Amino acid sequence: MTQIKGRKADHINICLNERIEPGYNYWNDVRLLHNALPEVDLDEIDTSCNVLGKELSFPFIVTAITGGFEGAKRINANIAEACADLGIGMGVGSERAGIDGVDTESYSVIKDYGVPLVIGNVGAPQLIPQKGKRAYGVDDVCKARELIDADYVAIHLNFLQEVVQPEGDTNARGCYDAIRTVARECPVIVKETGAGFMPETLTKLYAVGVKAIDLAGMGGTSFSAVELYRARNANDSIRARVGETFFDWGIPTPVSLIAADKRVPMIASGGVRTGLDVARAISLGAVCAGAANLVLEEATQSADAVKEKLITIREELKAAMLLTGSPDIKALSGARHVVLGETEKWIRGM
Repeated sequence: MTQIKGRKADHINICLNERIEPGYNYWNDVRLLHNALPEVDLDEIDTSCNVLGKELSFPFIVTAITGGFEGAKRINANIAEACADLGIGMGVGSERAGIDGVDTESYSVIKDYGVPLVIGNVGAPQLIPQKGKRAYGVDDVCKARELIDADYVAIHLNFLQEVVQPEGDTNARGCYDAIRTVARECPVIVKETGAGFMPETLTKLYAVGVKAIDLAGMGGTSFSAVELYRARNANDSIRARVGETFFDWGIPTPVSLIAADKRVPMIASGGVRTGLDVARAISLGAVCAGAANLVLEEATQSADAVKEKLITIREELKAAMLLTGSPDIKALSGARHVVLGETEKWIRGM
């Protein structure tokens, strides 16, 4: 239990203080075409949308950050208050600590706020046996959902992180069948954690009845990088070297989004830094965008700080809508764009 708390605190400290992003901005390769005569009034632009059956004021989710250690309650409360005030979605970090009874309050605190779309979080590696650890079953996933009154539970795929993590759970055999079992009983989103999806993997997931995909591709926080720093601090030179080697491993989010055939709603997270990136994601076919580290520093301060950052994202989104002549999100989804640079090379190579 102490190990779980310590690891989660490590993750937050590293994300706040170390370089954890590969560097290349793939979203900048997606260029929305400027409409010099937009015939749209900025004050009348409608950013509201329906995401997974919930009405949001603009298409954004603060995706999974944390839970399960001292300090996490304040972070989640600040995010929840801001998301409730602005009418957007929120996910929590892995609820393993809550399921195992280490800490429930840092998760359940979000029930004190009226967040319109709430997403729980359970790791796919925990759905199968790991080095003597029991596998979570459907009841455990339902417990995670009930802990925060979640509308959906994200089953996160984080094997890049696990293979670098000194104490990582690296058995991946059986995850697909476990996700299928959970999806029969609980509304499931499958979420990557910074490495994206091949189209073939998405096709497999569609078959088990998942409700949505959070692409969470390469370009934002690299959990290989996060675990690299933890390995260094533990004087584990082998794991640290593996982390260095795979620092920029993965498929960029725009690439995964463009290549996907989108049979279920796509959430575009991974490297989203601005409201312009949100607009780009919508134009590529996502139902909404998401980010976590974008508001982490603010979340350690106050709900007002988080809210200010999110309002900036919303106003940048509205500016992009005006400049593309998009009066609402439906129109933005059809906005013309071109794809350049490394992202275009990725698409040609897949």
